[in-house]
Amino acid sequence: MAILRKLKEKLKKIIKENMPKKKALDISKESPKPVESKKQMLGTEELAIEKTKFSHPEVARMRRAMPQELPGEYGWDKIILQVRDPWWIHAYWEVRPQVFERLMHELGDEFYRCRRILRVYDVSQVIFNGHNAHKFFDIQINEHTNNWYIDTGGPGRSWCVDFGLLLPNGRFITIVRSNTVQTPLDGPSWITDEEWMIPEDMFARLYGMGFGLGRSSPVGKVWQERVKRALFSGVLASPGMGSSPVKKAKERKFWLVVDCELIVYGATEPDAKVTVQDREIKLRPDGTFTLRFALPDGKQVIPVKAVSSDNLEERTITPVVSRDTKVNSLVKA
Repeated sequence: MAILRKLKEKLKKIIKENMPKKKALDISKESPKPVESKKQMLGTEELAIEKTKFSHPEVARMRRAMPQELPGEYGWDKIILQVRDPWWIHAYWEVRPQVFERLMHELGDEFYRCRRILRVYDVSQVIFNGHNAHKFFDIQINEHTNNWYIDTGGPGRSWCVDFGLLLPNGRFITIVRSNTVQTPLDGPSWITDEEWMIPEDMFARLYGMGFGLGRSSPVGKVWQERVKRALFSGVLASPGMGSSPVKKAKERKFWLVVDCELIVYGATEPDAKVTVQDREIKLRPDGTFTLRFALPDGKQVIPVKAVSSDNLEERTITPVVSRDTKVNSLVKA
């Protein structure tokens, strides 16, 4: 028995030594907050609902954007031309500093002796290529100017403007070229529109529809025929007059004369030589011309030829016009 008791104690000792030790509790950690009671939670929710029941959400308002000033420069090389009135046009432009630096490097000392120029071209009735303007004039500006009002001196013309440098030897270097604008006339236009007329048969058809003369008209055929006869004879009896006859004049002195003319107009260099149908014509000081022709029946060919003053260039434009006059006479009984 003593042996068994010793073995039992020894076994307990061995088991005790081999058992893992328990970790000590970390009491430094913050203990969790106590859970609010259900009554307290309900009270909070009821209070929030009570506050929102009689409140209104604020309407979100769009914030007004503060106006911003336009930039002084856009970083491009450009000139814009616009019309102010029949006599004045306005130009504004921008040229980057890099352009002037490049010209300064290319021209050297000549750059400091050149002038900044607006060259104004009269390009009326031409496709401007830089060398075919009717005339031009220069306006000298300073280096700080970026817009200019230009007195053209003539309404009803087309204009284009170059901004560039004029060298002491007379050479002009174009930096930017504007768009082309046309100034209006300072009075009524001499161009008149054609008078659009409705053919007689179409007028009668449209007029008849208004009086019930169409195919689906419910008006009696007798009344329709009477209105038609009165319509084309120039006399229309009142419906209340029954079948009153249309009176016919015994003697009629009625006549009609119609004729046509052709107007040919154009423009070229003021010092050019112009012939129309091989006959030389005189140009106005600005190079324009206007001619009136009789226009008989048949086909009319009108060649217009212009030759430059140095006889190096020649251009011909040939209008071809046809006329076919038809005469109809009708005498009604």
